[in-house]
Amino acid sequence: MAIVDEINALQAETLAAIDAADSTAALEQVRVGVLGKQGTLTGYLRSMGSVPKEERASVGKTVNVARNAVESALAARKETLARAELSAKIADSAVDVTLPGRAQQVGSRHLISRITDEIAEVFMGIGYSVASGNEVENDYYNFEALNTPPDHPARGMQDTFYVVDRSGDKAAVRGESDVLLRTQTSGVQAHVMEEQEPPIYIIAPGKVYRRDVADPSHLPQFNQIEGLVVDKGITFGDLKGTIDYMCKQIFGEDRRTRLRAHYFPFTEPSAEADVSCGVCGGTGHLYNGDRCRMCKGTGWIEILGCGMVDPNVFAYAGIDPEVYSGFAFGMGVERIACLKYDVPDLRMLLDGDMRFLRQF
Repeated sequence: MAIVDEINALQAETLAAIDAADSTAALEQVRVGVLGKQGTLTGYLRSMGSVPKEERASVGKTVNVARNAVESALAARKETLARAELSAKIADSAVDVTLPGRAQQVGSRHLISRITDEIAEVFMGIGYSVASGNEVENDYYNFEALNTPPDHPARGMQDTFYVVDRSGDKAAVRGESDVLLRTQTSGVQAHVMEEQEPPIYIIAPGKVYRRDVADPSHLPQFNQIEGLVVDKGITFGDLKGTIDYMCKQIFGEDRRTRLRAHYFPFTEPSAEADVSCGVCGGTGHLYNGDRCRMCKGTGWIEILGCGMVDPNVFAYAGIDPEVYSGFAFGMGVERIACLKYDVPDLRMLLDGDMRFLRQF
């Protein structure tokens, strides 16, 4: 019987292929080739109708015996291969406890936070306290209480983001809303002067917002620290000494300071404070004679604005300017950080590039 002989030969070949399979994937290929829908042994079962009647019983019995033998061999070989593969996988993934561990990357405070804390520590060390206020402020405390009425031209330099009105009908713009994102932390000073009797020695750190286009020296959102002193007998000399002390503590004892006359609506007289350039040592020129690009050859770098508190500001807060005097100053934290570490672009502090931030 030729068909029976073919089936027996197929069985022998299949059992040999099963023994030769070296992986569960190769074993699966053997199974599909023999017992799958299009498999060779399955083909014999489908063609039983064409087998002569006198041979069907013998052929059917041979096919069933072959199938049972193949299935048993497949199951046994699969268990053996699966066990071997699992052992190999465990061996490959085993941990060598003698190897040194991988150090976890330790986080740190952002440079902006560090400089803010550093400046705060300098002033707390000489008796100042830290005051805070709302980032969403009203027009009165952000402008009017600081001697900047609605028609004052100084508002144009700080025109800011006004808050949408609750109805949501339209975005509020200047003149239609008196609620805004603060442009300076000076509003904290106005609140403190209303709520606290002199003497007052405070600094007010926090975020402020201005409608500026981001560039190497400007940001639409930045951190500011303002200071306020109100007491009897405060003079411009006290202001100069305080600024000089702060600069030496932040930048180093070898740095010099100077004040230049300027204008601010809430101080009179007003000044801008400069610190000697740390790149060229205040000479304006580098060691090879080239013009210093950091200070543009002047030897000085502007760091903050300051001045004696205008009597009108005291009047808004109900403080008698005939009895008390004081000074105020304000500085951008990002600018101080860039000047201290010679960073050429404010935006680098906010890009989130860890290669840059890990340097500090």
